[in-house]
Amino acid sequence: MVVYMLYGVATLVVLAPVAIALGALRRSIGAVSSVVYGVSLIVTLMLSTIALLSLFEHSQAISVTILPLGLPWLGAHFRIDALAAFFLVVVNLGGAAASLFALGYGRHDDSPGRVLPFYPAYLAAMNLVVMADDAFSFLVSWEFMSLTSWALVVSHHQVRENLRAGYIYLLMASFGTLALLLSFGLLAGSSGNYAFDAIRATHASGGLAAMVLILVLVGAGSKAGLVPLHAWLPLAHPAAPSHVSALMSGVMTKVAVYGFVRIVFDLLGAPAWWWSMPVLAIAGVTTVMGVLYALMEHDLKRLLAYHTVENIGIIFIGLGLALAFKAHGMALAAALALTAALFHVFNHSVFKSLLFFGAGAVLNATGERDMEHLGGLIHRMPQTAFVFLVGCVAISALPPLNGFVSEWLTFQAILLSPQLPSWGLKFLVPAVGALLALSAALAAACFVKAFGVSFLGRARTPAAAQAKETDSNSLAAMYFLAALCLVAGILPGYFIDALAPVTKSLVGFSMPHQAGVEWLSIVPIAESRSSYNGLLVFVFVVLSGSIAAFTIHRFASDKLRRAPAWDCGYPDPSTATQYTASSFAQPIRRVYGTAVFLAREIGEMPPPGATSPARLTVELRDLIWDAAYAPLAAAIDYAAEKLNYLQFLTIRRYLSLVFAALVLLLLVLAIWQ
Repeated sequence: MVVYMLYGVATLVVLAPVAIALGALRRSIGAVSSVVYGVSLIVTLMLSTIALLSLFEHSQAISVTILPLGLPWLGAHFRIDALAAFFLVVVNLGGAAASLFALGYGRHDDSPGRVLPFYPAYLAAMNLVVMADDAFSFLVSWEFMSLTSWALVVSHHQVRENLRAGYIYLLMASFGTLALLLSFGLLAGSSGNYAFDAIRATHASGGLAAMVLILVLVGAGSKAGLVPLHAWLPLAHPAAPSHVSALMSGVMTKVAVYGFVRIVFDLLGAPAWWWSMPVLAIAGVTTVMGVLYALMEHDLKRLLAYHTVENIGIIFIGLGLALAFKAHGMALAAALALTAALFHVFNHSVFKSLLFFGAGAVLNATGERDMEHLGGLIHRMPQTAFVFLVGCVAISALPPLNGFVSEWLTFQAILLSPQLPSWGLKFLVPAVGALLALSAALAAACFVKAFGVSFLGRARTPAAAQAKETDSNSLAAMYFLAALCLVAGILPGYFIDALAPVTKSLVGFSMPHQAGVEWLSIVPIAESRSSYNGLLVFVFVVLSGSIAAFTIHRFASDKLRRAPAWDCGYPDPSTATQYTASSFAQPIRRVYGTAVFLAREIGEMPPPGATSPARLTVELRDLIWDAAYAPLAAAIDYAAEKLNYLQFLTIRRYLSLVFAALVLLLLVLAIWQ
């Protein structure tokens, strides 16, 4: 299986120079775009099929190969086990959907020469990260993924904000890679054997394991978007083309989750009980902060990017619970928590890609990302509005769609926390559960705002009033993901069973077989405790809605009366009088914004008789940026300015510095040994 996967990855890598060559031959943009995205679609579909076969038919088998590349005497190790197979499905399913969407959307890109060569290389890099079976191959693939995604972020380089986003993203990516490099160095130890099999055979313990855990949490967390390492995410995701934004938010962040799971659950050995505490604490804060940031946003793509932060927090809550239960020997509870986290990995990749596709369709039709400049799109883009609504319901964790199931499983795992013997966890886990419940409610409010302000009401600008429905390829990709949201929501038992080999390999146990439960219900623990049936919920929703619609149309009065909408005594036809994103978020901003963002509302009321309009200005501050990143940037600027004189030294002084550095390194080495 791994050989076939590598052939597919090689095809994607070769596709990058092919795109450059076709561009040099001055082929039409549409033709080059069709070739690149069409081949990417075929290859990713093949790779996802191979990964599915590996997960279902060969769940206990491990496919390994070694290529004569990389470090001498080590080679490049690649492996597919159950964990890798699952994440390969996530990567390639997301890649196939993005490629299908881009077949239509990519034709409108104003910088195709800066996107097409890097797109297949980016897909190849994410596959290589998941298949890598030694530290060197993992880190090289990780950096390859970071560099190709950076190139896609700055593809529209003429926009200054995009260059800033790319710069910050590159800095954060380098910082995360450094943390992972140090963690692998500690895991390899003095033997210097970077193959994962060798690392598994020599488990770290004590303080060394604690250092590795923190480094991995920083390295993988910075790529995934954990607070406070999330600063790059709301900048880079909106800057990239929308199909790339979907890959970065829906897929690449899951590759970062894979890195954390691979190292902490597989390579680091048996966990200590306290490992879960920093993971749970950071995850709980990430969940709430992500949704609060999103509620304050008017930019549709930035709003979706911040919701990725929230959902990454939800995933890490499940992972933290799995660590806690595994450390205390609660195998079934650990399997439940890990299943919830991995199921949410899949669910988020589906509905977040769908939402970014919808935002891309809106951007392509109107040229606008600011929700204050949209409105009324449900009349101009009804199909996009429908699938976007499906994504909004799914990400809001409402039944019967898939987002509800994984969050419900997470809550079921939280309800098992009183059985934990550690008092620290007895207090921490319920607090994290409360944060998760709060974030779920706020997420629903946020997407009522996102859909209502963007698609309902009247068009606020001529661009929104003249919008047209997106192309058929883009719609096909969105309908495909919307169908996945429904299928995973009403038949979750099959997806849970598919994750059984993964959880069994990581925590030694899996959830009970779900597909055989009557009425296709899911029973995570026991029927006397809790169960859920998505199919019955779906049938009830459809039947009750149909009966209500039939009753209204059959028995309601057939006398049609038309009257103007109630205008509260102010018959002003201006669209400016509609509810806006700012007015929708105002109650929540006044409750949470004062403490979290130091929010200020500055009202400017003209004197009586003046013709100037009244104005309301809202000022928000990012306290995390002000406290962590701004001082660091200032310190780096200060140090760079002071060290600038080193550029003008003589050759003798340069040689003296090199000699002093060499002596210092030798002293450190002597003391270390």
